[in-house]
Amino acid sequence: MSRVGKHPVTVPDGVDVAVVGRRVTAKGKLGELVYEATDDVNLALQDKQIVVKPTSGSKQARAMWGTARSRIQNMVTGVSEGFTRELEINGVGYRAAVQGDTVSLQLGFSHDVNYPIPKGITVKCAKPTSILISGADKQQVGQMAAEIRAYRPPEPYKGKGVKYVEETIIRKEGKKK
Repeated sequence: MSRVGKHPVTVPDGVDVAVVGRRVTAKGKLGELVYEATDDVNLALQDKQIVVKPTSGSKQARAMWGTARSRIQNMVTGVSEGFTRELEINGVGYRAAVQGDTVSLQLGFSHDVNYPIPKGITVKCAKPTSILISGADKQQVGQMAAEIRAYRPPEPYKGKGVKYVEETIIRKEGKKK
């Protein structure tokens, strides 16, 4: 039995959820998200709760049971509260700025890296060394943060690069004479 899938998803006030067949639509103050479930799970809306059940006892159905429940929970949380990821930039001359619908990153390359901001995502640079990415879709927010981090991941000797705020970099000792 799935430890995640057996709990129903509670729909908070201010969020409208519609379950039509295998499609779940959630509308809230931060936007609208849609999830299409696989044939391995059944979805039902009962008393402001979404119940997810597997269609059979197969391994694939049991795997998709917990996955579908988590995706629906993230959708409901996203349209009501939203998700954020914060990145920190370390290094001399490394900085970021939001220019219109792109994030301009200076990461020690010969040219600036311009990353286009997708729809549904807001990016703020309160300081030149911090980037705050927020939006309703957890996957999209995390993907954007991972792609920006991948331009210059933190290196272990001086700690230069782009890292998540909660990430700790294990430092290595340098060369000895």
